[in-house]
Amino acid sequence: MAEDIKVIVFKLGSEEYGIEVEKVQTIERMMPITRVPKTYSFIKGVINLRGVVIPVIDLRGRFGIEEAEQTDQSRVIIVSVNEMEVGFIVDSANDVIDLNRDSIDTPPDVVGGIKAKYLDGVAKIGEERLLIMLNLSEVLNKGEIVQLESLEG
Repeated sequence: MAEDIKVIVFKLGSEEYGIEVEKVQTIERMMPITRVPKTYSFIKGVINLRGVVIPVIDLRGRFGIEEAEQTDQSRVIIVSVNEMEVGFIVDSANDVIDLNRDSIDTPPDVVGGIKAKYLDGVAKIGEERLLIMLNLSEVLNKGEIVQLESLEG
């Protein structure tokens, strides 16, 4: 019998994505981001969250989705990846759901223009809803993690 996992649901444009709750530290409203020169364009800079300097990535930029204006719904999801904390800017984060691991299928090669290596799978929720599960260790590949680690103070 497959286990249930809790998943944070967030949106980029009209697509819904999921990250396992255990990998999420906190979800914050947008805050001032300090730009850092000579980084990838999708690395927006760093934030100071309760005394901890955390690099922030725009997931739209990471996935090659057209950037959008931030709104009152925009959030920074702080996740823990390979023992470091990183913030992901998303359009909104407004749901936590229970998901059975059996409902997660392997992703097709390209989903919504996002390369399959960034994805853990696609979960079917009900009849109409699909949830794209992120593979966090690929969203931040090794070379980028090294660059991000140098940003952490």
